[in-house]
Amino acid sequence: MSAALHVTPPPKPLLVYDGDCAFCLRWIRKWQRMTDDRVEYTPYQSLEFRQQYPGIRLERCEASVQFVGPDGAVYSGAEAVLRSLATASRARRWLRWYERSPLFARFAEWAYRFVASHRTFFSALTRSRKRA
Repeated sequence: MSAALHVTPPPKPLLVYDGDCAFCLRWIRKWQRMTDDRVEYTPYQSLEFRQQYPGIRLERCEASVQFVGPDGAVYSGAEAVLRSLATASRARRWLRWYERSPLFARFAEWAYRFVASHRTFFSALTRSRKRA
């Protein structure tokens, strides 16, 4: 899939997430550990983000995570997650599958939307798995 939106490129890749979502915060912390300092993470609710990237509409951010690549291309949903994780060498294969397989890309986007629409359930599930 390709980005339909381009903005001013960030100093380094940027993943924008919902800072009010406990489920999102839990996964962002995990992804930060995976990507070290190769990706910047910011909640879409931050004033700095909204001032710096007015071209990324609030509705887009409320619907899914956004990844702003080094070229200013903006990606959403599963593709955004995979692009950010691809900065960590262990996870590059997932983005390659996404880019090469329309079936895998459709499944990844479906799975992302399914989990996003059931965040409360998956938040409880991932929290209980961590305790076990």
